[in-house]
Amino acid sequence: MKELWELFAAFARIGGFTFGGGYAMLPMLQKEVVEKYKWVTEDEVLDYYAIGQCTPGIIMVNTATFVGYKQKGIPGAIAATIGAVFPSVCIVMFIAAVLNNFAELAVVQHAFAGIRVVVSVLIINAVRGLRKKSIVDKICVGIALAAFFASVWMEISPAVIVVLAAVLGIAISCGREAKKA
Repeated sequence: MKELWELFAAFARIGGFTFGGGYAMLPMLQKEVVEKYKWVTEDEVLDYYAIGQCTPGIIMVNTATFVGYKQKGIPGAIAATIGAVFPSVCIVMFIAAVLNNFAELAVVQHAFAGIRVVVSVLIINAVRGLRKKSIVDKICVGIALAAFFASVWMEISPAVIVVLAAVLGIAISCGREAKKA
């Protein structure tokens, strides 16, 4: 039971104290589940993050579910998932209840402008961390650039880009294996 509570509490902290969505949560996720609790390795959290990106739903919730399942099976997945969404549900309910009353105040608008700037920085920081572990050779650079251009200028769905990158990764890996044989 203690371990389930730890899963809930860790993901509640991550969900409650990081802003900007799934990518902005990656640094705190890494500190909590990789460094502090050592529930997963850095490579595993990146794999879970990548899978969480490809599956329906919120990346952070999907990642919490994967980590929780790895630790304690279905009860762990439930505890981590509830922990990840609990703070957001509370915060959104509170904001929805009071935002209409205060949205037009200059101080509220300035606060949101400041938050948007910080969220951008957090996302850039998360991308830097992902880049160090993911883009390891020239082929990865090529795949990353192609994915970037496809998503920015061609407006291709992220799901299609991820599937194409996976197929390309498999083809390249098979090609390398064939050369070794």
